[in-house]
Amino acid sequence: MGLGWDEAVYVSQVGAGAPASYFSAPRARGISLLVAPVAAWSSSTVLLRCYLAVLSGLALYLALRTWRGLFPPRVLTLAAALFASLWVTLFYGLQAMPNYWVAMGALAVVGSYLRAGAPPADRAALTGLAAGAALMGWMRPMDAVWVVLPLLAVGLLRRHRRRSAALLAGLAAGVAEWVIEAYVRYGGLLHRLAEGSAIQGGLGWHLAVVDQVRSLGGRTLCRPCTGALPAPLLTVWWFVLPVLAALALYFAVRAGRTTVTALPLACAASAAFPYLFLIGYAAPRFLLPAYALLAVPVAAALLRLVTVTPRRRRPVVAAALCLGLVVHLAAQVTVLVHVAHGTTAGHRAWSRTAETLHRLGVRAPCLVTGDDALPIAFYAGCSSAATSGPNADTTADAIARTARRIPVATLVPAGARPPAYAHDWPWVPAESRRLYYTLGRGEFPVRPGQVGDG
Repeated sequence: MGLGWDEAVYVSQVGAGAPASYFSAPRARGISLLVAPVAAWSSSTVLLRCYLAVLSGLALYLALRTWRGLFPPRVLTLAAALFASLWVTLFYGLQAMPNYWVAMGALAVVGSYLRAGAPPADRAALTGLAAGAALMGWMRPMDAVWVVLPLLAVGLLRRHRRRSAALLAGLAAGVAEWVIEAYVRYGGLLHRLAEGSAIQGGLGWHLAVVDQVRSLGGRTLCRPCTGALPAPLLTVWWFVLPVLAALALYFAVRAGRTTVTALPLACAASAAFPYLFLIGYAAPRFLLPAYALLAVPVAAALLRLVTVTPRRRRPVVAAALCLGLVVHLAAQVTVLVHVAHGTTAGHRAWSRTAETLHRLGVRAPCLVTGDDALPIAFYAGCSSAATSGPNADTTADAIARTARRIPVATLVPAGARPPAYAHDWPWVPAESRRLYYTLGRGEFPVRPGQVGDG
């Protein structure tokens, strides 16, 4: 599976295979630095995927180690299995995307916060608290803020000065680069936040719960989010999740261990809130931090269900839970295979279009504009540009001037008219598009109009 659109943006910032793509206001550079040890010297997607697979597995292990002593090992083992078996975890854990790493930071932060307050005093927990907050801020600053809001509130109410100081120090270290860049490139922090909100369709009250349910069937980006809901077998786990979370809280209150369960549940709710109620579209990866935080109390609730059952009925309850988990796993694998096949096919289409560009003589240094220009330009080793939309960074006149110097290609959906600057360029069919191109300096390999539909 080749690199996706967002991956192309992040990898191009540090890779040598293509010029850096436009970096829009909401993005942060943490994931680019994470992949730099491989992407800076190799263009191998397989090597990058293997590197991220090892790193993501290690991160899950280390994040759950912060919970040792808070829950029994069997609970943490089941929590890891529940989270790691979700199709969205498996799909994005191997990608150059930030959401999984926010989830790992969230796990480490909440576990470390709880450990730091449990006797005996654990100084390593304060380090883990700061490191987890820095990781989240490094990857997605706004997500980091939402995750830690309940921790900051508890720290303020109960005067947890050391823990609050470590949390704020880690958060500040993580978001520092993003804030500095806001003043250097985006005209200030408020302007960057406003621009980021505009790119996301305007943050405000939007009920995106149903959109998230639609995305569970394998839609990596649901924008606009229309169409039928997935089969119930693919979504039932999502509706069972809050029920199990409430059950976990009930068991915790009865056992007198409310805080260790209530705090991760509160942080999970806070992390999920903006993606359920404040944006007008959905992507399943947005909720990865919430799923990671829910995994531990939900695992505890599932195991507790067995132990509170009368001894004679325990085998029946245990068998029912195991059957449910097997069906759940089968559904997750089914969606994963479907998503992987569909994504791979789309990325191969980008690769074929890049090969077409090379056959026509459009090679670096070159510029690609138009429909899906950003990932196709990355595959072809070209720069990309857009005159409208969230990645707008140039004008039509600037593209026309560039076309006099270097090869330029414009991708136009079939049936649509090309922009004025490409009206007289030759074109060839490329997947579902028309590819208009010029080799710069007035060079055309064929006369305009001599290239047919094919």
